Amino acid sequence: MDFTFSEEQILLRNSVARTLADAYSFEAWRAFTRSGEGRDPKHWRQFAELGLMAAPLPEAYGGLGGSALDAMVIMEEFGKALVIEPYVSTVIVAGGMIARAGSEAQKQEWLAKIAAGETMIATAFVEPPGRFDLAKVATAAKRRDASYVIHGRKAVVIGAPWADTLLVTARTAGGEGEEAGIAVFLVDKQAKGVSARDYPTVDGARASEITFENVEVSSERLIGEADGGFALIEQAADEAIAAHAAEAVGCMKVLLDATVAYSKARSQFGQPIGKFQALQHRMADMFVQFELSVSAALMATLKLGGPERRQAASAAKVQIGNAGRFIGQQAVQIHGGMGMTDELNVGHFFKRLTMIDALYGNVDYHLRRFAGIS
Repeated sequence: MDFTFSEEQILLRNSVARTLADAYSFEAWRAFTRSGEGRDPKHWRQFAELGLMAAPLPEAYGGLGGSALDAMVIMEEFGKALVIEPYVSTVIVAGGMIARAGSEAQKQEWLAKIAAGETMIATAFVEPPGRFDLAKVATAAKRRDASYVIHGRKAVVIGAPWADTLLVTARTAGGEGEEAGIAVFLVDKQAKGVSARDYPTVDGARASEITFENVEVSSERLIGEADGGFALIEQAADEAIAAHAAEAVGCMKVLLDATVAYSKARSQFGQPIGKFQALQHRMADMFVQFELSVSAALMATLKLGGPERRQAASAAKVQIGNAGRFIGQQAVQIHGGMGMTDELNVGHFFKRLTMIDALYGNVDYHLRRFAGIS
């Protein structure tokens, strides 16, 4: 099997890398993540102008008809620059779900808006006692004529302070923990009854705790079947895992390169510390874990459309989680005390890898999930 990227994908990678090098430097990142809004709005517009939003979406609805591999290329470059915009929740999760299960009217409206960069969507799937289980949904959606009334809470909604729309899971039937009876809605964040408590996350992004107090949502905002949304959510989560795995690979690449370069420049006892055998062994182990992560991310991406999707996604999550922790720790330790200073990017990449480990289930959760897949 040929695992090389196409000429178009190489050009895409180079284009994204150039754009981020010019507009998304680490110094700029430190400045805008500490601003009142926490981001620079021009970046979302730039991504749309480059066609990054449209890349994986269907051509019939304003997209470029790309594949999951195109999204993988984009996310790896995003990882190298610590991009904080909610690309995964907007394009990969919401865009993918609408493309698969949305009505024709939803596809015409929402996919075109996503491709043009005219909307930001945050995924409100997690609830306080859920512990990564997407079926543990207590938020209720009661039918009322041609609408649904949503009542409940969602936790750690990444990117919600910037979003105009929320992709919300709510229970239309069954009990908490049951896969049947879950629905997915597009909810206007400014709708009456929606309230948010915003806060910064450890990796420089922003998140919210969202409360829904009898929020009325038109049935036209329901994606797919009223009681059959779990399969959509699970597939979207696996696609997000593959995307974040690629992002983690980008983060690891920066940490590995920075550590090797530092070991060549930093001298101790009259010679570069990179000549010390103990540190050479550490960096060799970092390289091995990085290469294993590249393979795991690629496998998860290639398996998204097949029966082994869930198994590949969980395997990638375990590898990426373990490798991210190991590479981050070694990078910090080899850099010494400066490794955790705010002025050096090393600690920030380690924080992002730590956050990626917790998104859509950590290592322990996916080990159990993998073991339960026949």
